[in-house]
Amino acid sequence: MTNPGAATWSFDEEDLNALTRTVSSFLTETGAHSALIADRAGQLVATIGKPLSFDPTVFATLTAADFSANDQLARLIGETDFTTLFHQGENESMYVADVARRLILVTLFDNHTPIGLVRLKMKPVVEELTAHLDRAYSRARESGTTQPNILAGAGDEIDELFNW
Repeated sequence: MTNPGAATWSFDEEDLNALTRTVSSFLTETGAHSALIADRAGQLVATIGKPLSFDPTVFATLTAADFSANDQLARLIGETDFTTLFHQGENESMYVADVARRLILVTLFDNHTPIGLVRLKMKPVVEELTAHLDRAYSRARESGTTQPNILAGAGDEIDELFNW
């Protein structure tokens, strides 16, 4: 599934601040300790919350690859894609959500944070993040300042590798 216009969206510092405020509020509401935002090609966009004890750039790349692999698994069972993923560990877990097929939101939380609360609050936060992205994209289109992203389509190319 391709995302028309994926090659031409970008956002500025004001947009990034809006995304960060939305995710910070989500972390407070759920009790999750950290979040990362990455684009679908695996580029780290932001880290929010408690400082991470690992390389967030590598984590963003692996998360995007995980999401792409799961998109292919979804197709194999007849789904278009999976919009969320959940990985549960003994002490730490992560909930991963697609944001408008442009970004990936990764929420990290420990076993004191109920998964049900994260799931409940995820849909409205994804909708709010999508609205921020839509505004940024529309503003860029109207001003004619859209610039091609050299990594645009990389996720789609990876997806195509697995189309049998």
